[in-house]
Amino acid sequence: MNLQTLFAERIGGAAFGLSNEIYKFEKIKRAKAAARQTHKSVELLDFGVGEPDQMAPAAIRRALKKAVDDPANRGYADNGLRDFKVAAAGYMAEFLGVTDLAPDTEIVHSIGSKPALAMLPLCFINPGDVALATVPGYPVLATHTKYLGGRVVEVPLLKKNGFYPDLDAIDADTARRAKLFYVNYPNNPTGAAPSEEFFDRLIAFAQLHNILIVQDAAYATLVYGRKPLSILSRPGGKEAAVELHSMSKSYNMTGWRLGFVAGSARVVQAYAEVKDNIDSGQFKAIQLAACAGIADRKLADRINRHYQRRLRKMVKCLRSIGFDARLPGGTFYLYVPSPCGAGATAFATAEDASQFLIREHLISTVPWDDAGAFLRFSATFESAGNKDDDRVVAELGARLAKAQLRF
Repeated sequence: MNLQTLFAERIGGAAFGLSNEIYKFEKIKRAKAAARQTHKSVELLDFGVGEPDQMAPAAIRRALKKAVDDPANRGYADNGLRDFKVAAAGYMAEFLGVTDLAPDTEIVHSIGSKPALAMLPLCFINPGDVALATVPGYPVLATHTKYLGGRVVEVPLLKKNGFYPDLDAIDADTARRAKLFYVNYPNNPTGAAPSEEFFDRLIAFAQLHNILIVQDAAYATLVYGRKPLSILSRPGGKEAAVELHSMSKSYNMTGWRLGFVAGSARVVQAYAEVKDNIDSGQFKAIQLAACAGIADRKLADRINRHYQRRLRKMVKCLRSIGFDARLPGGTFYLYVPSPCGAGATAFATAEDASQFLIREHLISTVPWDDAGAFLRFSATFESAGNKDDDRVVAELGARLAKAQLRF
């Protein structure tokens, strides 16, 4: 039997699994393993991890333990508990000022944001349809658009535009054919936070061209020096956009896999229709635990302060070395122009710089070369507490200084 001839073209067809190409995150993983093996007594400083460094708050864990022992929670959740929908509506009102969401028709839970981003193209994309997607960014919606025979048009996020898409640069034919526009604010990896002006321009663009905005708000509460902002709070937002929220970043619930989709009833209905044929819902106990977290505003605020403290320390450290580092508008990332070399070594790409820092100095970052050469430093590094944060950041500075980076 020749299994190789059976693979679908969307994953490579007969060539599936035969390529020697190594993707970015696999390169990072291998470089870290090699560096640890070569320098067994040296701590690897991992500023590349994109998930929280702490456990979910104790109140959430206690609620989970209680719910696990309730036999009423043993069955399928299907399209979600009403308790969680009501809690999600409360979250939208409390943090984002969106007070008009109907829990029963305009909110449906998801098993994390990633599956929701994979399912939404199933609601809208036919072969030949176009989706717009900002780059750099999370590729899931774009990947599934391609799986369905759609075409993805990348819209670069450039520093000169404040890391917002240049809507005027999207040609008329592409805009006319597009069905979806994927954006992510607060933005990973750039750290740009949404503004009312940007959301208003984006909504007007979508209305003009009959495009649905898919706004991935996974980092919604992680903004600094401003209030969290939802596209659904802007005039016309609910009609022009669907917004995805996650418990992962705001409540340190990454591995728990829970989020929700919010927007107009018809769009949410379409998502729920597809979802109902793909999964049977997240475990009820996890949904109830999230309700406990949402009920205590202080939990998300505390997590916000944790990252803000770290980011400020990292900014000071990186600026002392020569990086153009500034406190981001949101997320837990610093997105900085990559150095062009170190000593006599030249870097052609951010990936070159990233690999050098791992190999020679045991500093892990994530490189982005999609729209300029940048390195992403994450504030989710491992440490033993606030005092140890200072030690880790000081060690980062010492190693970077030793590297003799050129900008």
